[in-house]
Amino acid sequence: MILDSLEAPTLALRDRVVIWGAVVVLLLLAWGYLFVLDRQMSALVDGPLQAEMLRAMTEPWQAADMLFTFAMWLVMMIGMMLGPALPMLLLFAATEARHGRGRMTLSVLLFGLGYLTIWLGFSGWATVAQWALHDASLLSPMMETSNARLSGIILLGAGIYQLTPLKSACLAHCRSPLGFVMTHWRDGRAGALRMGLAHGVYCLGCCWALMCVLFVVGVMNLLWIAALTLFVLLEKVGPAPVFVARATGVGLIAAGVYGFFS
Repeated sequence: MILDSLEAPTLALRDRVVIWGAVVVLLLLAWGYLFVLDRQMSALVDGPLQAEMLRAMTEPWQAADMLFTFAMWLVMMIGMMLGPALPMLLLFAATEARHGRGRMTLSVLLFGLGYLTIWLGFSGWATVAQWALHDASLLSPMMETSNARLSGIILLGAGIYQLTPLKSACLAHCRSPLGFVMTHWRDGRAGALRMGLAHGVYCLGCCWALMCVLFVVGVMNLLWIAALTLFVLLEKVGPAPVFVARATGVGLIAAGVYGFFS
């Protein structure tokens, strides 16, 4: 056993500062980019270039559009999902130190890389989904679904998933860093990468449906991005995760029914 008791190992102050600092810097960069992008898009939609913006929304995507959209989703996922992963990252680093590897090592970075790789994959899927919606003329200039029934279906699906056993199982793994380390430990740098990938899969299983809600409320709606980030935090580190998940599910189902039949 990598841990000989249920007591979580502690991490040296220097290493905590390094990890916290790296996460905070990445979050500031991600949210800063999203804020600037939101301001730019709002200016285009409401400004003198509105007609050109609307025309561009009807044209087929080019390679540059795909790359831009992928980068947007990836930065958004970093901004939304890196913070909730911090407790797991700190515990992994502490366990590495307790396992005889001293201070921060490349393994900690590899764990984080594995975690973010899963969200990179989701960003690719979201880019393809957004391209398909654009190609079918189902997105508004603010990148939200323009068909009420499609919006209702997305909300219904997300709400139902919030109430499923799979959602509960993934959430339980995400909320228990110590349990994850004790049951999924792998030695070495390759093991660190595998652990990061595994934790990312559980996190994706917990949150992917909530991320799909962005297609309804607006992919670049900064207020909704912040609101969904808060929901994810409450689910993962709040005092009543099951209540939050189920209440969110019921709310999404109600919104989906209303949207579908309105």
